[in-house]
Amino acid sequence: MSRNRPVVVCFSGHDPSGGAGVQADIEAINSHQCHAASVITALTEQDSRNVKTLIPQQPADILSQAQTLLADFKVSAFKIGLIGDAGVAVAIAQILRQHTAIPVVLDPVLAAGGGTALAGQQLIDVIVEQLLPLTTLLTPNSEEARRLSGQNDLGDCGRFLQGKGAEFVLITGTHESSELVHNRLYMPDDLHETFNWERLPHSYHGSGCTLASASAALLAQGLDVFTAVSEAQEFTWQSLAAAYRPGQGQHNPDRLFWVEA
Repeated sequence: MSRNRPVVVCFSGHDPSGGAGVQADIEAINSHQCHAASVITALTEQDSRNVKTLIPQQPADILSQAQTLLADFKVSAFKIGLIGDAGVAVAIAQILRQHTAIPVVLDPVLAAGGGTALAGQQLIDVIVEQLLPLTTLLTPNSEEARRLSGQNDLGDCGRFLQGKGAEFVLITGTHESSELVHNRLYMPDDLHETFNWERLPHSYHGSGCTLASASAALLAQGLDVFTAVSEAQEFTWQSLAAAYRPGQGQHNPDRLFWVEA
């Protein structure tokens, strides 16, 4: 017997290597019994080591595609990943302002795993001033949190980003030097929670996409933000623990680790 699944609309880049971007979103969202619909924000030339070329799409085309999907589907969550261009960010903000009842998960992809910059200051300004006020859950890594906020202390980063409008901020700690990975969740009413995870041995391509997409899918299923964040972290850690290396660079999370061979 068929049944409807909650729909998550992803504004994401296309990663030809299959580790991150829209492919990561689709795998993580499908793994949580949701349906992924996608609006491609940027094409890329990349492999498992780094991004070589970023090719943002036209804002008008992104607006048109998103409006077509939203006219057809009942959408339960938005997930935003690689944006790539300030004009694209403005277009996404325009869509979100028309659908303020739908939760938004924003993974602010500012650089590739190999170090290539994927966001200039103009795009960062639009993210902070136009997208954060529309964001339910922001999921930066510690380097992204510092760049978005201009702060160094991660607590100051979280509070700054909340002050700009993000309701919840989850700052992940894989880029820090701690023995364990400390992920810090900043919540309304000045509450915060630290999640501690065993540090895994490799470098991973698409871990942030996995976490954000799983969070969006769980919100689409009706979970509250704290529970969604908790479960999404567990799913992401398990997918990283089961990761494989398809090329000569980073490992890919196995977002289908739960499927029996």
